Amino acid sequence: MSAITIGIMSQEKIRERVYAIARGDYRPRPDEPKVWFTSMRSLTEILSDENRALLRTILETHPASIRALAETTGRKAGNLSRTLKTMSRYGIVRLERDKRQVRPVVQASEFHIIAA
Repeated sequence: MSAITIGIMSQEKIRERVYAIARGDYRPRPDEPKVWFTSMRSLTEILSDENRALLRTILETHPASIRALAETTGRKAGNLSRTLKTMSRYGIVRLERDKRQVRPVVQASEFHIIAA
């Protein structure tokens, strides 16, 4: 498990940055954010108090499946699944498929936020 560096920048600036990288005009440094949000509001939706508590629960209980995590947290499995899929898109959680079950694994529980 590692820390994730998260950047906050306008959609326009993110687009300019991506195009510059694609053209070869800009090469990101290794310490630059790999995950970008367009606003602090969108970041706080992903890293809300409830979602950070969910990460702690996963770290402490090591659930075998999303259903087991739903039972532990008292949340509905469908709602929990959507939240975990969103978090997995940002590299915060990894969803490991094991036959018919999906097991959530925390990838990062520490976040460094850079607002550009």
